[in-house]
Amino acid sequence: MLARRELFPNVIEMNHQARRRFGCCVYLVHSGTDWALMDIGYEDTVDEIIDLIRDMDFPLANCRYLIASHADADHVQGLKRASELLPAAVTVAHPDAKKILEDGDRIAAYAEIPAQQISINMPIFDIQKTISEGDKLELGDTHLEVWDTPGHATGQISLRFGNLLLSGDNIFRDGCVGGIDAHHGSDIPAFIESLKRIQGSDVDWLLPSHGPAFRNDHKLLQATIERLEGYQHMADFGTCALDWPLLDEWDDELAKGTSPQD
Repeated sequence: MLARRELFPNVIEMNHQARRRFGCCVYLVHSGTDWALMDIGYEDTVDEIIDLIRDMDFPLANCRYLIASHADADHVQGLKRASELLPAAVTVAHPDAKKILEDGDRIAAYAEIPAQQISINMPIFDIQKTISEGDKLELGDTHLEVWDTPGHATGQISLRFGNLLLSGDNIFRDGCVGGIDAHHGSDIPAFIESLKRIQGSDVDWLLPSHGPAFRNDHKLLQATIERLEGYQHMADFGTCALDWPLLDEWDDELAKGTSPQD
């Protein structure tokens, strides 16, 4: 049996377990003999991840859920393959993520980004169970509580597990956030509200979808919130911004006949 390297009690992160990076963070949460996975990453790493889980003596038949934090390809491209290897597990996602995955919306899933010459295979598959705010996924003698945390992507959820929050692409240890792109369903005001909710919660640790886990640091969250509040009024963020104050200033200057030299 391979020794289990728990990140926190009853939580294993598969990159941390392997001591190398597969891709996005893949969280295994377990209680009793039951276990679940949040995100699975790219298709080409699924078999190796499942082999590691088997080597840690987790019965494959006892995987209860395969959960998608959201529909981004780097999180879920391997979900179909994982469901083939773990047929007892129920595939789970938010209703908005379900629609993206079942419709094969490659733009919304970040599987097709022509400007960056990104075009990857994105299998279409069924999501068997939908979850949203306040739902609970029962697991052994405990549960995972669902939070709706949109902003980076439509249909993004986080899962609370005791004093831990499996927090998706909301925020990373360096204060960065998941990519903001209108084609992807990003929403800056919703993003800010999700971050404020996390900041104001009594969760102690954030377990993001990329990079290492870190404490729920009020100052770090505040700096990120203030940065995103600025994004709402910057042309840099195009259709994701609410407005561009410079244009109002220009209207006033045009009406007044203001010269650049005034």
